[in-house]
Amino acid sequence: MLRRVRGEVSAVGEDRLWLWVGGFELELLAPTPTLAALEVGGPATLFVHLHWREEGPLLFGFATEAEREAFLRLLGVSGVGPKVALALLGTLGAEGLFHAVAAEDAAALTAAPGVGKRVAERVVLELKGKLPLPETPAPAADAKTLNEAIEALLLLGFREAAVRRVVPALARAHPEAGPEELIRLALKELR
Repeated sequence: MLRRVRGEVSAVGEDRLWLWVGGFELELLAPTPTLAALEVGGPATLFVHLHWREEGPLLFGFATEAEREAFLRLLGVSGVGPKVALALLGTLGAEGLFHAVAAEDAAALTAAPGVGKRVAERVVLELKGKLPLPETPAPAADAKTLNEAIEALLLLGFREAAVRRVVPALARAHPEAGPEELIRLALKELR
């Protein structure tokens, strides 16, 4: 089974990347923090998961083993598929997800697109005590702060995929920032 791939990034899309590996070009779906860290033409080493569906296989790539582990655990939750798992990782990151589950903060999970209250509560219920606790402190940016910043930027006309990639990354980099500060920082990145 595949565990890790190394190659040259040939292209990066909104939810996927293409990687040249030994004469083959692989298409990998990935969370936004992983995609944001890649540079076209640059090298990349990604942890991978090959997921089989009726339509065919899908390959997922992750920057860290923690992201891959979180993704696999999320797939084990009833009603959570790859799209929802990627949305949660893209919004919260692996550590944010681990903290939200440990704190039983289902509201933080609803900041991810496509994740409603029921799914968030099910994730917390089924993963409580099954995820490793990260060594870093919990991020200060809560779901309300993220949602306010994201909604404001969407109202300003920015593309949803770009906003949902940039805002959570900024919230992790600046955990003390409120919605106004996140919007200001995001405007610099999105223009």
